[in-house]
Amino acid sequence: MTAKPVFRRGGPLLGLAALLLAAAPAAHAACPMELSVYGDATDAAGLDFRPTGESMVVTNSFRMNLRIGVQLDGIVMWSEETPRPYASLMYQCPEGDVTGDEIAECTLWEGPVYAAGEDGKVGTIPAERTPAPQTLIFPDLGPTLRQASIFGEDADDARLPGDIFTLKGCQE
Repeated sequence: MTAKPVFRRGGPLLGLAALLLAAAPAAHAACPMELSVYGDATDAAGLDFRPTGESMVVTNSFRMNLRIGVQLDGIVMWSEETPRPYASLMYQCPEGDVTGDEIAECTLWEGPVYAAGEDGKVGTIPAERTPAPQTLIFPDLGPTLRQASIFGEDADDARLPGDIFTLKGCQE
């Protein structure tokens, strides 16, 4: 004689079903790139992405907030010669009608930006309105910032970020 399974109210199957249902919305609620928040491994800096608006050239906008109290403005544009995302980090740039020389003078770092997912695959930083990746890589950001004259004595490894930023959360 084969025993029939007994299902009791509140038993393990019901608990498992409740757990799966509770986890389902979280799995589908990915943070969009324009609201993502990243941090480096030493908490020397954070990146807060924000909507770019109606720009035809800029695909992503963000701020880098340094633990030493300095805020840098960042943008991502796609390069024409080799199509890939190219970012710039600027400090106190003039606004309005400015020359290329004025922008160059306040730009602390420029370079490509890469993204890595939880699966470890590396690609390019996504555009707005797409899910934010787990990791962003800004090649040579750390060494370049350490050479910037605006940081003076604060330009050491503990006070300035490295090149890799991990997703920390999502802005409301």
